[in-house]
Amino acid sequence: MNKSVFNINQQQQDLSSKIVVGLERVSEAFKVLLWEHAKSIGLSPIQIQILIFVAHHKTKYCNVSHLAQEFNVTKPTVSDAVKVLDAKQLIIKDFSSADNRSYSIVLSEKGKEIVSKTEGFANPIQQQLGKLNTTDLENVYNAVTNLIYGLNKTGHLSVQRMCFACKYYKNNNNSHFCNFLNQQLKTDEIRIDCPEFEESA
Repeated sequence: MNKSVFNINQQQQDLSSKIVVGLERVSEAFKVLLWEHAKSIGLSPIQIQILIFVAHHKTKYCNVSHLAQEFNVTKPTVSDAVKVLDAKQLIIKDFSSADNRSYSIVLSEKGKEIVSKTEGFANPIQQQLGKLNTTDLENVYNAVTNLIYGLNKTGHLSVQRMCFACKYYKNNNNSHFCNFLNQQLKTDEIRIDCPEFEESA
């Protein structure tokens, strides 16, 4: 039986275990930063995440079903969050789609103001990364993108819009190429969340 990555002795013998524990610590910092911003404006973390997501993504992704997948929560959880955001006049429900039972979520002017005040909650993490040299940053990014892609392929991340899973992406002898942009991609040009993403067959 495999030992737990949280077993101290296991960690000392296995670098990947140390990395997993390190990533968990980083995720805790992310949650703390998000909670601090949420409490300061009277919203829940998921409500802030929804507002920020809607501010930066295409309308086709801004509905209850997709948001539930995006944040790995249930549709009722998203629906409850959306009700609060609607009651606070931070969003507008757009029923202009062909299916009049569903709607897209659009930010109101008040919602845009909230986003401008809260979307920098993760800046302290970015500032720490900014202290790394370019080579180390590229190595971290390469590891992160491969980790995300692997977790998606095994079903542990339900949604991702990164190059490796896109129909426009080609890997030729370990070099990255985007057929949409018609250009070679360097490691730091691989996108984790691409607006032109189209899932490969």
